[in-house]
Amino acid sequence: MENLSAERSEELLGILKKRFEKHMDRHLGLDWAEVESKLKKSPAALSSLHLMEETEGEPDVIGYDKAKGSITFGDCSAESPKGRRSICYDQAALDSRKEHKPKHSAIGMAKEMGIALMDEEQYAALQALGKFDSKTSSWLKTPEAVRKLGGAIFGDYRYDRVFTYHNGAESYYAARGFRGIIELT
Repeated sequence: MENLSAERSEELLGILKKRFEKHMDRHLGLDWAEVESKLKKSPAALSSLHLMEETEGEPDVIGYDKAKGSITFGDCSAESPKGRRSICYDQAALDSRKEHKPKHSAIGMAKEMGIALMDEEQYAALQALGKFDSKTSSWLKTPEAVRKLGGAIFGDYRYDRVFTYHNGAESYYAARGFRGIIELT
């Protein structure tokens, strides 16, 4: 992953700042100057956030650990990011498909982007900040015991509540993508 140009970095910082200020309820007690300072010290994180933005994830700060000094960004698009849909769970699932293979996997794409998939706890915390995935679903980091049995988990928001389901890891749907997360320390 290559670093962004100075011009693109400033443009991205502007987008992130505007979203940060529009959704202050997602990150109470944190001010933009602290976020911007950490971002400017981490070209790799800026590149990852750029890719999250390019795939329509609308990244925003969703967590702040004052004791550790860490800031967590996550995908906050209303629906699963459009540029990351129609993919299966991981490389093993992709390799197992004989026909009609998707173009990529959630784990592979996340790794290339320098981010991780949200786990169940992180997804629930995101859902506490708003209503996400009311028409789509998002692959979630799957416990190894479930994955060893061929499954993977995903979440969505229906009927005024958050659901976590399972599916074969090799499955893929036009309305299922994944939500990423990245932590800056």
